[in-house]
Amino acid sequence: MFRNRICGCQLALAMLLSINSCQRNQQPAEQTPTLAVMTVTGSSNNFKETFPATIKGKQDIDIRPQVSGFITKVLVDEGAQVRKGQVLFEIDPVQYQQAVNVAKAAVAVARTAVSTAQLTASNKASLAARKVISDYEKSVADNQLAQAKSQLAQAQASLVAAQKNLSYTKVVSPSNGVVGKIEFRAGALVSPSTPQAMTTVSENDHIYANFAMTEKKMLELSNTHHNQNAIINNLPAVELQMADGSIYPQKGKVATISGVIDQETGSVNVRAEFANSKGLLRSGGACNILIPHTLAHGITIPQNATYEIQDKRFAYKVDKSNKLSATVIEVYPLNNGKNYVVTAGLKEGDRILTEGVASVHDGQSINIRK
Repeated sequence: MFRNRICGCQLALAMLLSINSCQRNQQPAEQTPTLAVMTVTGSSNNFKETFPATIKGKQDIDIRPQVSGFITKVLVDEGAQVRKGQVLFEIDPVQYQQAVNVAKAAVAVARTAVSTAQLTASNKASLAARKVISDYEKSVADNQLAQAKSQLAQAQASLVAAQKNLSYTKVVSPSNGVVGKIEFRAGALVSPSTPQAMTTVSENDHIYANFAMTEKKMLELSNTHHNQNAIINNLPAVELQMADGSIYPQKGKVATISGVIDQETGSVNVRAEFANSKGLLRSGGACNILIPHTLAHGITIPQNATYEIQDKRFAYKVDKSNKLSATVIEVYPLNNGKNYVVTAGLKEGDRILTEGVASVHDGQSINIRK
């Protein structure tokens, strides 16, 4: 009877092991997910390439004194619109007015001396003609007249210089524009050797936006257009994005491209010009230049329909049997933040998976969401 119990226990243990083994060998069947799929088509795509830029007036003119003295008046304020010839500062004119007075007196004296010498020369010429005096005396009188005339010319030149110096005591704007920061106020001593400008006047009826373009980008343009003028003439109108993110209402045009590559940055300086009749743009401001690009024919897919592994981008093609195939794709370097334009790896009519990309694998079958 004891032997029968042992045999029964062995039989029960064998059955339990058999059941556990069967349970381990049973794998759960892979569920077929239902996911969205799209058929890709070609279309025209518009992009805007962004370049950080700095705004400069058409001319930024440093205003510097041409004579030394104390500022007596500041006739404009920072940010004021000024016209060409408008007085900005006045420098104490007393010493320069005195110099003009002295120069005028010197001219009067010299003019009197010329008149006296002229009379003497005329008299000597008459006497010499009658052989009353020698030719030598006549020549001396002529030389004295010439000397008096030279002294008059010198006095007149000194008067002109003194008058110019007096006029320089009124510091005027050389062009229409906007006044920048005023560095000196009434009472300050200024001179032509002062290193700092009194202020800056920015001629801003037109402004320039200066930005940098990479050497690679320039090579792309050069491959299409073989000289610099052709590149400039064929670039589209550009837009200016202001500091608050809004777009300046008037479009501009690329005006110049530097012929030298900056060795430190590996870039080329480019300048775009914009009309600024309302003075909305100010010299020294920051902005972005937007250059539009159009791809006449490209395949657009959602960015979330792709994934990246080791610097390669993939999308899942869906074949006729609804099986997934991981496919390497190449995309255009510009995008709008939502979609990619595929330049290689897909063709029109291909079907791709557009959702659940992270939860599936190559070769898996799916059901297509209706």
